[in-house]
This record gives sequence, structure tokens and C-alpha cells, in this order.
Amino acid sequence: MTEFRNVKKILVIKLRHIGDVLLAIPAIRAVRDTFPDSHITALVNSGTEDMLKGNALINKVFILDRSLLKQSLSKRIKYELSFLNIIKKENFDMAIDLTGGDRPAIYSFLSRTRYRIGYETSGGFWGKKFLYTHRFAVNADRHTVLQNVELLDKAGIKAKTLNVDFYISKEDEIWLTNTLTKREVKEGDAIVHVHPTSRWLFKCWKDEYMAEVIDRLQEQYGAKVIMTCSPDKREMDKANKIVELARKKPITFIGNISLKKLGAISKRAKLFFGVDSAPMHIAAAVGTPVVALFGPSGAFHWGPWDNDYREQGAGGKGQEEPYQRRNGVQTFGRHTVIQRDWDCIPCGKDGCEGSKVSDCLEDISVDEVMEIISNRFKIN
Repeated sequence: MTEFRNVKKILVIKLRHIGDVLLAIPAIRAVRDTFPDSHITALVNSGTEDMLKGNALINKVFILDRSLLKQSLSKRIKYELSFLNIIKKENFDMAIDLTGGDRPAIYSFLSRTRYRIGYETSGGFWGKKFLYTHRFAVNADRHTVLQNVELLDKAGIKAKTLNVDFYISKEDEIWLTNTLTKREVKEGDAIVHVHPTSRWLFKCWKDEYMAEVIDRLQEQYGAKVIMTCSPDKREMDKANKIVELARKKPITFIGNISLKKLGAISKRAKLFFGVDSAPMHIAAAVGTPVVALFGPSGAFHWGPWDNDYREQGAGGKGQEEPYQRRNGVQTFGRHTVIQRDWDCIPCGKDGCEGSKVSDCLEDISVDEVMEIISNRFKIN
């Protein structure tokens, strides 16, 4: 660490989606542990900032308003220049780009920091590599948590723990208690949090299958099912169709719940069931067992993270990778991913042949899902 001197102010950039920001927490903790007296600012996209709210590792959060980047060229340039000016005024000593894209690389360079750390990648514009002072290649086939800490490990910034933390306020916990009381959910009732949608609908299961699982959870196990959904219209339409198909209606929060309150529900639940989504990562972060359906994505990279995982150094020496295979049904700690073991998985495509429907998800049966839920978590 003698290479990095007088590092007082640090900018950590993660301009991705909600789950990506949450899974960057172990890397941010490594920065805090290495530079305990530094002032750390995180730069994230609008809509993802709740993943960092209440986290004592971070002193300040800058929010990039993505909606303004979709306006006219003149307005976009004006906004970006204004935003860059705010960053430059902070006089950061170090910028750490955990994103890997072009914009964060430019932000890192224009922040005028002495030390600029980023990924060694083959993509992006010509000359991008010259924007960093320190670039490192990482294993792209690892879980995103391990990729983030591997980058920092190679820079001499060591991760002591790999916990993904999600903070829930006392106010949100009180809200949940009052809400459950009003819905006649008792203290000893087994709650199952179901979040059936993703912003990418090709990651979603059949509506009738999801409705059947909700019915069986209630009818066979006496579980209290709480179903949540984001305010996205397409997701809300899908969620409402699932409720319509269900024989026994779940408690619902469709489009009218914050991510923090959603996390409070997951924390109180005995089980989370859903698809590859940000709420899945939140449930795992608060320690709730997850059963998740995966289609075109790789669990080895995006599977629910178990906070009981430990490794000897960011290189993973001494412990196996969290998800061992490229596809198929896999268990990591308290979490299980249900996925077909087809050769085409993971394809990363938006459905088969551009259909926006993933055959590998459609092929998963209700009986298969219920068997895994029953055998692994023994809901009574």
C-alpha cells in the first residue's frame, strides 16, 4: 500500500443496476478497511441509491440522473458538464471504477484524481485504457462479488469480509409490523416473499405456474404469501395477471412499495421465491433463504450471494467458487437456483430467437419447484 499515498478522498463508481450496486458492497468495505480515515463517495445511477442508504461505509452518494441523459444532445451535454464540475470540485485523490463502461472511465479521468483504478477490458473506445493509472484483468467467469474484490485485491486493497449488507430503518420495520397486524399475519406465521417479475420479462416464469406455486404454498403449507412488484407498468400487468389466476389471493404490494420496505418483508420471511432480479439479491443480503428461477443468466455470475461464504484472499484460494457449474440446479449456502442444464445456457439473450420468451424457463415445472422448496426449507 506504499504506492497509494495521502489518500483522503475516494470516489467509487458503479453505474449499473440495483443488484450490481448492492453486490459492490464487499468491495466498498475493502476500500474502507484499507483507508479507514478516508472520505468515500459512491457514484451510482438514479434508482439504485437505496442500496447504499444507511450504510456507514459511505460518506456521500452522488446520483447520476439517467433520465436526463435521454434528453436532447444540448441538454445532455449541459447536464454532464455540470455533473463533472461537481465531481472535480471534490478534489478526489482516488477513483475506483467498478463498472467497466466508457462513461465511468471518462468520469474517472476527468475527476483529475492521482490514482484511477479500473478493469482491463477489450471493449470500449480506443484509448480508454490510458484513462486509468492502474488497470487489472479479472476472471470474468466468477461471481460479480468476487470480480469486484479481485480487482481491488490486485491493486493491494484487500477484502477482509465478503458480506453484502442491506440496511433497513427502524421506521420500515415498524411499518411492516403494523402492516402485518392489519393483514392478520401473526408473529409465528411462516411468511413467503414472492417477487415474480424482473425488469427483463424474458427472465420471468409463466404466470399460471407462478400462481400455482402461490396457491400451493398457502394450501399445502399454510404459508402467508406476500407478493411484491415494481412500479413498472409491464411488471405490474404481469403481477396482476398472476393474482387473477391464483385461487387463494396473496397479500400484495404491486407498484406501491419502496426497496427498503421490500427488504423488510424479505427479512421477516422464512423464504424468498422469485426470479433473477434485484429483490432476489436483497433477500439474500438480509439472510433469507432464496429459491430463484434462472433462465439465460449464469448463476456463477449472478446467483444469490450467501453471507456465510468465506475465502482466503480475493483469489479464492482455499475455498471453491460459490456456483460450480455453468448451469443446472445449484445450491450455494442457504440458496438454491433452479435452472435447466442445457448446453445453450447461459446465453445472455432476451429470449429464444428474439422471442422475449426463454424456453429454458418455460420448461421448469411447478412440481419441480415445489419439491425443492419442500425438501430444502421444510415450510410448516
